Amino acid sequence: MTAATYARVSTLDQDPAAPIEQLRTYCRARGWEVREYVDHGVSGAKQRRPGLDALLEAVRRRMVGVVVCTKLDRLARSLEHLVALGGEFKALGIDLVVLDQAIDTTTAAGRAMFGMLAVFAEFERDLIRERVIAGLRRAKALGKRIGRRRTQVGREAGLSYRVIGRRLHISPALAHRLARQTPVDAG
Repeated sequence: MTAATYARVSTLDQDPAAPIEQLRTYCRARGWEVREYVDHGVSGAKQRRPGLDALLEAVRRRMVGVVVCTKLDRLARSLEHLVALGGEFKALGIDLVVLDQAIDTTTAAGRAMFGMLAVFAEFERDLIRERVIAGLRRAKALGKRIGRRRTQVGREAGLSYRVIGRRLHISPALAHRLARQTPVDAG
């Protein structure tokens, strides 16, 4: 089996050598061939990480059978991101091993642990949704206006949707959609 190892350090001052060696040792002990992916000096909060992006490309091409990292926070930005990655790995038949948290989806216990993480992530999303809905209801009850300002979006002046979107701080696609939905007053 081929394993994709992933290591990340947040600053250029940090050295990824220790986690890389830990990952190599683990994979050698399991008899796995190793493909290494490293992000050096890249924050975990960043949406785009070159090493992780390359790893995910290898996963999607099914060039690896298992992803191995030392800690969950090295791999994912949040619990929700982790669950999304785990769901994608599962759909592609790729296992996940996280050394320090003892998660190993090649085993029944590891799959159960990861399933529990998914349940907690869903619970967290539901709580956030309930709080947002409660906040909107409270704001409405106080007479506050909710949502985007209704604006006539017309192209009478010859403006492009891109210009209209920029002026309204919305995407050109939304400007186009609003223009089709909002009747233009003739008077």
